Amino acid sequence: MNYKAIHRFADMTPRKIRPFADMIRGKSADEALQSLKFLPNRGARLLEQVLKSALGNASDRGARDVEDLVVSESRVDGAPTFKRMMPRSRGSANMILRRMAHIHITLSDEAES
Repeated sequence: MNYKAIHRFADMTPRKIRPFADMIRGKSADEALQSLKFLPNRGARLLEQVLKSALGNASDRGARDVEDLVVSESRVDGAPTFKRMMPRSRGSANMILRRMAHIHITLSDEAES
């Protein structure tokens, strides 16, 4: 059985979160949680929250052994971008792009993966 959690419109660029998502993919849920807990980055905090939510969804939906769950999917997709203008010299303007991300984490039983 698969248990999912999604954080939509996370206020951080996907490029900064993806290395941590790649790091926890394929690990057991407890091991992934421990490895994210000791990283100082904000992207690791966001992934940790989504992973805790997926573990909570698994326990709420009646998973037999929450300790045996494996991170089968962890991906970070792009979300809509806020576009702002910043005035520059001689009447020109530059774009400021506030990028956001969608974080998806799926846990599955070890027997199925």
